[in-house]
Amino acid sequence: MANTITVETIYEKVMQDRLDEPQNWKEMCSVEMTNDQVISSTYISTTGGWAADAALTRGTAFDPTDVVQTAETLTISTGRHVTTYFDFGDLLQSPWTTENEIYARAGARLGERLETAVLARHGSWRNIGLVAGVWTDNNATAGAATASNIDDLARLMRQIVREQSGQELIQSNGIGGVLDPISFSFVEAFAQANGFESADDALKKGLAPQVHYLGVTWYVSNLNAADHAFGGIRKAERLGILKGTFGKMHKFPGIAGTSGGIQSGIAYHTRADYGHLTPTSLAQVVFDINDSNS
Repeated sequence: MANTITVETIYEKVMQDRLDEPQNWKEMCSVEMTNDQVISSTYISTTGGWAADAALTRGTAFDPTDVVQTAETLTISTGRHVTTYFDFGDLLQSPWTTENEIYARAGARLGERLETAVLARHGSWRNIGLVAGVWTDNNATAGAATASNIDDLARLMRQIVREQSGQELIQSNGIGGVLDPISFSFVEAFAQANGFESADDALKKGLAPQVHYLGVTWYVSNLNAADHAFGGIRKAERLGILKGTFGKMHKFPGIAGTSGGIQSGIAYHTRADYGHLTPTSLAQVVFDINDSNS
């Protein structure tokens, strides 16, 4: 029994290592690992002109402004699982069904699921569309990012954040963009065509899947929803994950067969429980880039 526990711990570490690899949802989201189902937070709205300055006359009474606090919650209730059954004979005889491979593959699939779930949140974000070849704020018209307009997209994202009084967020968190491989190649093309040392380096090596250029940290993903990409202030979008189940593998030997008996094999089961929140106070600096390359 001790040997079995040791082996499971080793293989579980393989899955944890796979989950720990750099993934866009970790870079773009504020991730909270917890065993609580509901995470509550509060923001102060501007109702009543909160924190507005007013004229002050010596010796004259004045009225304070009101403060309105609004609560919002992130609920961890969505569950996805990866469960695979192996016959004992196949498990022993096939070099492709080692527990090391089973755990690593499960970790990869859960990471991809979280990436897909985050990128499917585009309906909660501020639109940036392409109108007559020009990236336009608050517009949902889909158009293709190109080598000649990718720099305009970067400038517009920075402009919008500044207009929303988010300059401090640019400095502390930075702006990110998760692009389809086609659109990411246009960042490469722009980098290769502009500058001196940076252009030479981009020509020699290309750009890594994560690169800071044009004032934006660019990431590449194959999992964007069709006609949508993710951009805006990094760590503004929130993702809650149930800590107790994440990265854990359970083994069920002799699971029930279709005829009511048992099967001579074992099932490997892991799951991820998660929830999302686009905070109201930050919703205007998280962008749905309507990119038809996705």
